[in-house]
Amino acid sequence: MATETGPVVVGVDGSASSLDAVEVAAREARLRGVPLRMVHAFGRPGGHHRPSAASPWSPGDHGLEPMAHGVLALAEERAHAAAPGVDVTRSVVVGNALEVLEIELREAALAVVGSRGHSGFSGLLLGSTAVGLAAHGPCPLIVVRGRSDPAGAVVLAVDGSEAGAAAVDFAFAEAALRRAPLVALHVWNTWSERAYEGPGDPLNAVVADREHLRAAEQHLLEETVAPHREAFAQVAVELRLVHSRIRPALIDAGRSAQLLVTGARGRGGFTGLLLGSVSQALLHHAPCPVALVRGRH
Repeated sequence: MATETGPVVVGVDGSASSLDAVEVAAREARLRGVPLRMVHAFGRPGGHHRPSAASPWSPGDHGLEPMAHGVLALAEERAHAAAPGVDVTRSVVVGNALEVLEIELREAALAVVGSRGHSGFSGLLLGSTAVGLAAHGPCPLIVVRGRSDPAGAVVLAVDGSEAGAAAVDFAFAEAALRRAPLVALHVWNTWSERAYEGPGDPLNAVVADREHLRAAEQHLLEETVAPHREAFAQVAVELRLVHSRIRPALIDAGRSAQLLVTGARGRGGFTGLLLGSVSQALLHHAPCPVALVRGRH
């Protein structure tokens, strides 16, 4: 189980994307007063058989470990430059990167990865490790992509769902740590009470009382944020109700944000899906780093 006092864990593979992630992770570790743990995993060669009862990783060997520590030495330099004084530890293992990170994250406060790695295909917008951790990771995940505006707000995607409650907690805490304002953004349209945005135009669908629906969505936004205002009195909060399609509105809000925070599933989620369509859209297309927070259970 993830812990608030555990380390910030960052996946490192030597790619430019992972080095950017190291800088973000180092700053997050310093803000939290916890160590930074850098993890480098080597995928097993094709056809390698591992008994089902065996560990998903083993200590680096075959001359790979010295090379990996060279990669991590560069990453550690970046970490100390970004957050002087942060305590850094290294982990070099042989195994599937996703399996290794999932186990490393069990006691972590936060995971940070780049949006792309060395193993990515040129046509993909998001690396497989980032996708896997977003769907299965045991702690909050920041996927570093685009540009972060250091003067911008932390933008929270509010959907009023039970699954999204953990994202609200995270966003307020993150804004407090960064001493940044928080924009609580709730996007509504005339299909707001439906399960998903399908064909047609949700902005112009006929409803019996559009103003009543708008007022209900405003109430949902206020009700979601209200319990956190007293606990985080130092955080300046802007409530923003937007009439639009959900995904384009959130992506647009990210253009001037430090960080976009969303839950892994929302009101439109289907029970068999680990990631909602909005979460997936942000992970692939957001113009700034995205924090994806899974539910409390």
